[in-house]
Amino acid sequence: MTLVGHDAAWREWREGLGGDRMHHAWLLAGKKGLGKMSFALAAARELVAEPGIPQPPGPHPDILVLTHLPKDEKEERKRDDGKDFELARNIKIAQIREMQRRLTTRPTLGSRRAVIIDPADDLETASSNALLKSLEEPPAGTFFLLVAHRPARLLPTIRSRCRLLRFPALDDALVAKILRDKAPEANPATLEAAVAASAGSPGAALEFVAQDLGPVDALMKRIVETGDPDFTLRGKLAAEIGARPERARIAAVLDLARVRLARMATDAPRAALAGIVDAHADLVRLTAQAPTHNFDPGLLVMQIGGLLASAATASSLADA
Repeated sequence: MTLVGHDAAWREWREGLGGDRMHHAWLLAGKKGLGKMSFALAAARELVAEPGIPQPPGPHPDILVLTHLPKDEKEERKRDDGKDFELARNIKIAQIREMQRRLTTRPTLGSRRAVIIDPADDLETASSNALLKSLEEPPAGTFFLLVAHRPARLLPTIRSRCRLLRFPALDDALVAKILRDKAPEANPATLEAAVAASAGSPGAALEFVAQDLGPVDALMKRIVETGDPDFTLRGKLAAEIGARPERARIAAVLDLARVRLARMATDAPRAALAGIVDAHADLVRLTAQAPTHNFDPGLLVMQIGGLLASAATASSLADA
């Protein structure tokens, strides 16, 4: 993901890097799709580079990246064969233990080592507790960069040991420019809808285009505007999303539904806000559960449509 639009984050990082005592742990917080992982990789390279020591152009031996691994051995074989594979839902404690074992050795090229965890809010409970020990007593020369889309899910004791680096949403004009550069084949109507649905996240906008969510967004818009008393629109929504959607498509649909309700709330009368906020809260809960619960896709889509329809009902009652 692009690093455009985060000059303030770079300034803060480089001020810390140039100071007398660089903080040992940084929390890179902001919504998904803003380029936090790309920032972490580039920042880590600045951190570990030392004058006179050639730096490798590819993977760096002193930058450890912990992220989702293949779900099981079968998915590992798919990855090794260059096929699409399914990821594990969490970052496992075994990955933290292996990282900690690596930290007992000296950095390979210089005096510093960076550990990137992406996304840190997907750490298992045991993984979080194990990581906390490393944050409490970091080895000399080791620095942590925790990428978090939902930092509130992290243990408070982890957050308290990190210096917060915020990544704000980008303005629509900048998201549109990134889309035109990254998805020049998309038609103008799709690009316009993607920018509106992205809520300032270039990654979300690109996912909108990749998943062809224009028809889905149009149906969601109709549901929140008119309701769906006979379930017709919800049936069309389920058909448009597909009978067996991949996890990435479901995640994108949930994000889109939340954005749709958030935009609805900005213009809603005060009497309608409680119902819209309740529906949005339920969507947030579903989004958190979707990666770890075995939902029936059809029922999940109908539930999303039902929450959108409930917001429409709240709005219509407020206008009555």
